[in-house]
Amino acid sequence: MAALRRAAFLNPGRDLATGVDLARRAEAAGYDSVWVTHGSGRDSFLVLAAYGAATTRLGLGNGVVPIYPRHPVVMAQAALTLSELTSGRFRLGLGVSHRSSMETALGVPLREPLAVMREYVAVLRGALGSGAKFEGKHYRVAWSMAVPERPAAPPIYLAALSTKMLELAGEIADGAVLWLCPPAYVHNVAVPALARGRARAGKTLDGFEIVASVPLAVTDDVPGALIAFRAELARYFTLPFYRAMLEASGLKEDLAAFDRNREVSDRLTRTLGGVGGAETARAYVRAYRDAGTTLPAIRPITFPDAPWYRRTVEEASAW
Repeated sequence: MAALRRAAFLNPGRDLATGVDLARRAEAAGYDSVWVTHGSGRDSFLVLAAYGAATTRLGLGNGVVPIYPRHPVVMAQAALTLSELTSGRFRLGLGVSHRSSMETALGVPLREPLAVMREYVAVLRGALGSGAKFEGKHYRVAWSMAVPERPAAPPIYLAALSTKMLELAGEIADGAVLWLCPPAYVHNVAVPALARGRARAGKTLDGFEIVASVPLAVTDDVPGALIAFRAELARYFTLPFYRAMLEASGLKEDLAAFDRNREVSDRLTRTLGGVGGAETARAYVRAYRDAGTTLPAIRPITFPDAPWYRRTVEEASAW
């Protein structure tokens, strides 16, 4: 029987050196890979370069980089450089982000996300390979990297929540990154949609990586961890893509209650994370595996200065 694989999302928090130390610990504990978000924090490519310099075997993934602010050729240059720097350990995660992040915060229009993503990946694959020559609605590119021997291209994973984006990920990507999707949604919606996309490309799910973030806190202070987790969750409930996914997960009434009183219900909290002793957290990880996740990515709740953060990384390494 093959050994179970697991990954971890490692947020450096206030100090990048803390994240580097956690990456070393994750490698020593046998994690398959570590992942970092991009968003409004540090540049994920540079964080992963730091993690890669401190490790020798550990896989490295960004989950995920927004596509709209960064041209696919520029993305390819960063990805190839990081892949070379880390001896092929890098995995490239892409996403469309949200209107509030793109349009309100950056002034970058978020339009036709499915069509843009399809063209983006087509240009990107060319740029990662022999060269990109593409004429489409959103991109017109004629480019090749001026390096005699280019490094190996990293696999491409797409962040996906809706069935259409999940199907697109199955069709054109090498894997998918799921964020805040409860196990039931993974099983009932995500995996079937990914399989439909693979079928469009004449492929099966064999070899297709399904990475799912698994929010966890292994702790004796359950009330304190739940308070922290509720505060962390609240911001996602205002984002339409997450709202649609959570409503499709059977949580519509809980979201409506949140809209009325701005309180995160106990059912929402317990559905979206594993908070408690080791057995509670282990069972939550198991639920993701049973749902069809090929690589559960342990995401300790909040930041490394939380009292449960390191304990969660360490104990989950055996699950």
